[in-house]
Amino acid sequence: MIPLVGLVVGLLLGRLFGVTAPDWLAPYLPIAVVAALDAVLGGLRARFDHVFDDRVFVVSFIGNVVVAVVIVFLGDRLGVGSQLSTAVVVVLGIRIFANAAAIRRHLFKA
Repeated sequence: MIPLVGLVVGLLLGRLFGVTAPDWLAPYLPIAVVAALDAVLGGLRARFDHVFDDRVFVVSFIGNVVVAVVIVFLGDRLGVGSQLSTAVVVVLGIRIFANAAAIRRHLFKA
């Protein structure tokens, strides 16, 4: 419940104060969001499998975001940013769909 309250408060404060991201950060935000979504769905799947560990979740969440952003950053520096961005999104997308399928199986027993 506390994370949900924190999310709502953060969204409201961001809306209230009109927080915007710097232009140099804009290419990395979508990748960071997809990596974070992968970690969240992985944590939810672990919860349904009764193997959830909050420390593992936090490390996975931060690690996924950092690794994904670093890969895209290096791709930008090497001149192949769009190709590496696509690769990261495809890999994380596959993981997201796998986790979503496992969650669906747990929820609907199908």
